[in-house]
Amino acid sequence: MASEKPYILVTGATGFIGAHVVDELLRRNIKVRAATRSLEKGESLKAARPKYTELLDIVQVTDFSEPTSLLDAVKDVTGVIHVASPFTFNVTDNEKELIKPALAGVRAILEAAAENSNVKRIVITSSFASVVDVNRTAPPRFEYTAKDWNPLSYEESVAKETSPVIAYRGSKKFAELEAWKFVEEKKPGFDIVTLCPPMVFGPVVHPLSKVEDLNESNASLWKVASGQEFPAARVPFWVDVRDLAVAHVEALLRPEAGGKRYTVTSPEKYSYGLVADIIKEEFPSIKDRIAAGNQPVVDTHDLDGHTAAKELGVKYTGFKQTVKDFVEEALSLEKANLTK
Repeated sequence: MASEKPYILVTGATGFIGAHVVDELLRRNIKVRAATRSLEKGESLKAARPKYTELLDIVQVTDFSEPTSLLDAVKDVTGVIHVASPFTFNVTDNEKELIKPALAGVRAILEAAAENSNVKRIVITSSFASVVDVNRTAPPRFEYTAKDWNPLSYEESVAKETSPVIAYRGSKKFAELEAWKFVEEKKPGFDIVTLCPPMVFGPVVHPLSKVEDLNESNASLWKVASGQEFPAARVPFWVDVRDLAVAHVEALLRPEAGGKRYTVTSPEKYSYGLVADIIKEEFPSIKDRIAAGNQPVVDTHDLDGHTAAKELGVKYTGFKQTVKDFVEEALSLEKANLTK
């Protein structure tokens, strides 16, 4: 995306991934408009970045599913990084609470952006959930790439008997397809790039007051660090949130990335057994509270992260460093809450 003075709207800016994207843009002296449902969280985000007061604006968007509510947010910006998306497994109606909000959300940001001729690119945070085929197993060994799509049908996704986990995968797939369909049919003045990361781990930079409020993926790491039973590792693929933030910004700025889809993932694989080993080694003071058990790393298939590394210049952080950085921070947060 070529622009002399980029001005970028980031949706979901006060969330785990979105706040890191905001920071990556600010580090590059790029002006940011951070969109959030909670003005209080938005102001907390800004207050924590006094160095960038002149580069960071906060805008409240009460309904991300309505294009009209986003018109002020997209005004004057030259690009959008759309991170906001419904993410919860506590649902009773898959279609109403997961699928339709995801579709409406991506459609709304695209329609609003189409009203601003200055917008040249939108980067959309999709998910490995829109790529994975849970019925595809090795042997023979195989590698997922950006060309792969989850074969889940819309009917399966919304069915009452379908678990929220599977419905969530459907919501990511159909929202992403909706974005590609919009660009193909409407031919707006911008192109799009979609990123499909697997599990995202790493330190937190968004407003957070207690460990109980951790995002879903980091909460799984904390379960291990706090002595709970190892969670089930659904996939062995992951990416550090800081590397993913770089990928978002590079996808926005590199002209040649337009119209592409990327699976951004570390070449290392993980398991929660590996997490436990790292914590015991790096944090001996809490090693005795780590649950006993063994969960080996599943290494039967792969996910292409080298294309993103090559085309977006992403340099992946090692898993040990990611776990160490997160646990260090989470322990400080735990201690602060215990002493209140």
